[in-house]
Amino acid sequence: MQQPTRAPLDRDRLSREADGFSVLVTDETASTNADLAQAAHAGAPEWTVHTTDHQAAGRGRLDRTFTMPPLTGIAVSTLVRPVEVPPQRWPWLPLVTGLAVVDTARETGVEAALKWPNDVLVDDRRKLCGILVERVETPQGAAAVVGVGLNVSLAADDLPVETATSLWLEGAGTIDRTEVLLLLVRHLRERLETWRDPARSAELADAYVAACSTIGRRVRIERADGSDVIGEATGIDPSGCLVVDGTAWSAGDVTHLRPA
Repeated sequence: MQQPTRAPLDRDRLSREADGFSVLVTDETASTNADLAQAAHAGAPEWTVHTTDHQAAGRGRLDRTFTMPPLTGIAVSTLVRPVEVPPQRWPWLPLVTGLAVVDTARETGVEAALKWPNDVLVDDRRKLCGILVERVETPQGAAAVVGVGLNVSLAADDLPVETATSLWLEGAGTIDRTEVLLLLVRHLRERLETWRDPARSAELADAYVAACSTIGRRVRIERADGSDVIGEATGIDPSGCLVVDGTAWSAGDVTHLRPA
């Protein structure tokens, strides 16, 4: 298979077409989330976006590492200041982010789905991205830094683990990183605006359940203390927890979630 073309992000196009966003592009950084958290403390406005051609020290949930070679993926963080949203709704943020990545993948022609809470998978086993949402206390109030690392043009030899994949490996209609980034931030904003509107909470929950392959399956919850819980995943509760045989589990309670 011919290697995909790789090029830096088109900064001029991002400036022209990322309507409503303030986009900073760097050649390389350790972590776009860390950089944007600093900017949030300094007063950066909502919908500030930091992206880079190479993120050297990306992190995912539970401090798992997320790496990709330069120019092969999207590392992007978006600043949200949802001060009007009650704290019990904030755990939905990672789920909403995963849903926006699924929207993006599907628009490129890749039939991705979610494994609760926010693993974006193809065929229930190949992972496309890493997501890390962090709450930041700022002088202007609580903010959220929404980080996504999406594999775009990684070839098989580039994959960090055999269970990873990329849009290119899955036959996406485009692997133009600038185009994919524009799709991602637009879908993210659409989903976040739905999340912020309490009148649309049922709509958001229905969209998540429709995209989540976990619901309706028997699953094994692996906990940090080494114990397992097996049962049927029947839904998502109002706080974004996974309901298994009538018990709600938060993402913080679960080390791994696997098919039973």
